[in-house]
Parts: sequence; C-alpha cells; structure tokens
Amino acid sequence: MSIIDWFNKKEKEKEQSSRLNIPGELWVKCFNCGEILFLKELTSNNKVCTKCNYHFRITVEERISMLFDSFTETHPEISPVDFLGFTDTEPYQTRIQKAKKKTGHNDAIIVGTAKIAEKQLNVGIMDFAFMGGSMGSVVGEKVVLLIEDALQNRFPVIIFSSSGGARMQEGLTSLMQMAKTSGALYKLSEAKIPFISVLCDPTTGGTTASFAMLGDINIAEPGALIGFAGQRVIEQTIRQKLPKGFQRAEFLQDHGMIDCVIHRNDLKQKLALLVSILSPS
Repeated sequence: MSIIDWFNKKEKEKEQSSRLNIPGELWVKCFNCGEILFLKELTSNNKVCTKCNYHFRITVEERISMLFDSFTETHPEISPVDFLGFTDTEPYQTRIQKAKKKTGHNDAIIVGTAKIAEKQLNVGIMDFAFMGGSMGSVVGEKVVLLIEDALQNRFPVIIFSSSGGARMQEGLTSLMQMAKTSGALYKLSEAKIPFISVLCDPTTGGTTASFAMLGDINIAEPGALIGFAGQRVIEQTIRQKLPKGFQRAEFLQDHGMIDCVIHRNDLKQKLALLVSILSPS
C-alpha cells in the first residue's frame, strides 16, 4: 500500500467515525490511544475519548446541537460552479455532486445566526467532510456575507474552521479568497465587532493563512492540527528536524500563536463568557 493510499484510508476511517449513522450498539476504536469505546458513551461525551481525551471529528449538525440554543442558516442557496472545467482523476463537477450527497450541504461551510446563553451571534461552521473543508469561491463568499451580516446586526462573529486549505480545482480564484476574507475582517475590526476564531482538527493551508488566525481571540480544540504546510514539506525546505507536535494546538499555545486550548465539553460555557465580556450590550 502506498503512503497516499494509507493516508486516504485513515482519512476515510476518521470521516466515518465522525458521523452518527452507525448502529448504537457498536464499539469504536480510538485513533489516538486504541481504547475500544462504546459508541453511545462516546457520543454522550461529545465525541471525546473518555480515556485519552482525543477529540474525534464531528459533523456541522453535531457542533450546532452541542453549542447553540438555536441556529438559523443564512445564504444556503449558494453552490460552487466548475467555471474552469477542471478535471484531475475525475471532473470537479463530479466531486461537487459527490460531496453534496455525502454531507447534505452545498459547500464546505454553513453560516447563520445563533443564540448562546441569550446572546445573539453570527456563526460560520466549516465541514471537513465536504472536499476536505477546502476554501473555494463559495466558502470565501459565505464568510464575507457572514461578516456583512454582522456589520448590519452588530452581533459578534464566531467561525469554526476545519480545512485542508484552498480548493485547487478553482485555481487562482480560491487563493483570492484569502485576501477577500481578510479584507472583510478588517472592516469588522474597524466597526469594533468581536470575532472569535475556533480552530478544529485540522486547520491548514490558505484557511490558516487568512481568516482562521485573525480572530480577536483564537481558540483551538485539544490536539488540533494547525499550520500552513505539512511538517515533511517544512523540514525538506529548511533542512532541519522540527520539534515533536509542533503543529498541534498545545504547542502553538505554548509559543504564543493562539490564545487558548479549550476542551470540547467546556467550549459552550467559555464561548458564552467570552461573548459576554467582548460584547456586553
């Protein structure tokens, strides 16, 4: 088995484990410690391993359910278009249709308004199961629309990132979203509207290099992979061995790259507190 096939197999296993269409009587093996977990117990613990605290990937719907008292999606109609007629091993349009069928979403981010502890919010949640959470023109547009909504209603913004980076099937247009979303966040900052960025596993590439790291407060889930290029690419470029775990959330917190690492079970309470502090009115 090639390294690419092995990696794809592991990614498929993680995606399958993050969805709730598995019969409730089955057991799940933790990817981190190898513990065999009762699925119902794992689910009741917000998909966090009860032995080692490994945070399994979760769906957009699960994240909404565990964090918010209410959620109303906005701009659901926007869908990606294969404007380049791009084909690699299969046409981009085919990949889009497969991702839509797999996730039930039009693209790799859901945006809307939500309520947490009686506080109104503008929320964006990325979906790694949709083409690796890649940021194309639709993701960039929805992030900007979310920010423009915030400029109108003046609710704080929270974005949960989970992405492999820019969507290469859209070429230069995908890279333009980095500047587009960063520019929109500058307007949000000028308007004194809080932006909290929550980095989930993984947050990499162009997403990390743009809006994901531009929060007034940057939070990460434990163990989340956060960075731009992969460790092997960096080591081959600088010809140095990198420290163990240097792209994990805890390492980034220790070196001042993010503000804090918060356990998933504590996230709702901490977000409510932060929103109350940053936007008391």
